[in-house]
Amino acid sequence: MAAAGDGPWLDDAAGRLVRPFTVSNGRTRPSIALDLMSQVMATGVTPLGYLGPEHAEALDLCRAPVSVAEVAAQLELPAVVTKVLLSDLVDCGALTTKPPAYQHTPTDRSLLEAVLDGLRRQL
Repeated sequence: MAAAGDGPWLDDAAGRLVRPFTVSNGRTRPSIALDLMSQVMATGVTPLGYLGPEHAEALDLCRAPVSVAEVAAQLELPAVVTKVLLSDLVDCGALTTKPPAYQHTPTDRSLLEAVLDGLRRQL
């Protein structure tokens, strides 16, 4: 049985009835490079053509700058699906994006040592 106001998309017992890949029309790659920490924000431009309900929900979440990871969490969708939705919105001019303010390589030794030192202080 669908929860009130959710229509056919959600079921109390089963959860989301539409598979995530159908939300992105089966696409698994966004048209632009988006990092989980990339910031996205609505431009105020109304997208032309039909976009799904998830697109509209994502656009609503982006009224203020927000990270891709936060949008994915709020939409309760996998990050890759969220990136595809957000890239659709960037492509039609409804969103703007900027890379994370602080970029580092995951194997940056000084960063890893700083994290390790912080963890040791907590123990």
